[in-house]
Amino acid sequence: MAKTTNKTRIYITLGLFGAFLVVWTAMGRMDSPFSAEGFQLWLAAFLSLCILSFLYDDNPFYKFAEHLFIGVSAAYYLVLAVWDEIIRHLLVKLWPEVVVSLVEGVETNVSVGTRLWYLVPTVLGFMLLWRLAPKGGWIARWPLAFIVGWAAGTNLVRYLVSDFAAQIAPTFVSLVVIENGSPDWIAMISAFVTVFGVLAALIYFFFSVEHKGTFGAISKVGIWILMITFGAAFAYTVMGRIALLVGRMEFMFVDWMQIIQR
Repeated sequence: MAKTTNKTRIYITLGLFGAFLVVWTAMGRMDSPFSAEGFQLWLAAFLSLCILSFLYDDNPFYKFAEHLFIGVSAAYYLVLAVWDEIIRHLLVKLWPEVVVSLVEGVETNVSVGTRLWYLVPTVLGFMLLWRLAPKGGWIARWPLAFIVGWAAGTNLVRYLVSDFAAQIAPTFVSLVVIENGSPDWIAMISAFVTVFGVLAALIYFFFSVEHKGTFGAISKVGIWILMITFGAAFAYTVMGRIALLVGRMEFMFVDWMQIIQR
C-alpha cells in the first residue's frame, strides 16, 4: 500500500512538472523543443533528469541514459583511437601515399628504414588480435608481455620523479626563514609543521620499535596527520562533485527552464 502511494505521488509530481513545462513554454519563457537549439536543450535536460532519477530508485530511464552515455563514450574513443593511433601515427609512416588525401601535411618522402621500423608495432598489433581466434591464443601473450615490459620500463623513471621525488622535495625546507633581516615566524611555523607531520606519519608506519613512550606519542600524532590528510582529500573530492552538481543545476534552471536569469 505504501509503495502504491509513493508511485501515485511520483506520477502526480511528474504530471505537475510536465504541465508546468508546457505552460512555461507556451508563455515563451522557454525555448521550444521543435527548434534546433531548443531540441538540444530539451534532450540534454531529459538525459540529466534520467540520471538524477537514480536518486529515487533504479529505473529504466536511468538505465537508458547510462547505457547511452557508455555507448557514445566507447564509440567516440574508438574512433579517436583509430584516427590518432592507426591513421595519423601508423599508416602515415607506413603508406603515406595512401593517407595523403585524408591527413593534411603528410610527408610522403618516408625512408625505407622508417617504414620497416613501423612494421614492428603493426605485427605486434596483429599478434595481439590473435586472442580472438579459436586457437593459438598463446601468440597474443608475446605482444602483451612486450607492452607490459615496455610500459613498466618507460614509466619507472617518470613515476619515480612524480610519485617519489616530487613528494619528498617539499619537505626539504629551511626551518629558519629570515625575511628583510627579521625572522618570518609564519613561514618557520609552516615549515616545522610540514617536516614534523611527515616524520610523525612515517614513524607511525615504523613497526620495528614498539610504540611506547615518546615514540608512541609521536606515532599517535602521525595518526592525526593521516586522518587530517584523508579528510582533506575526501572533502576536496566531495567539493568537486558538488561543483559538477551546481553546474548541472545551473544548466537546468538558467539555460533550459530560464527561471533564473544570468
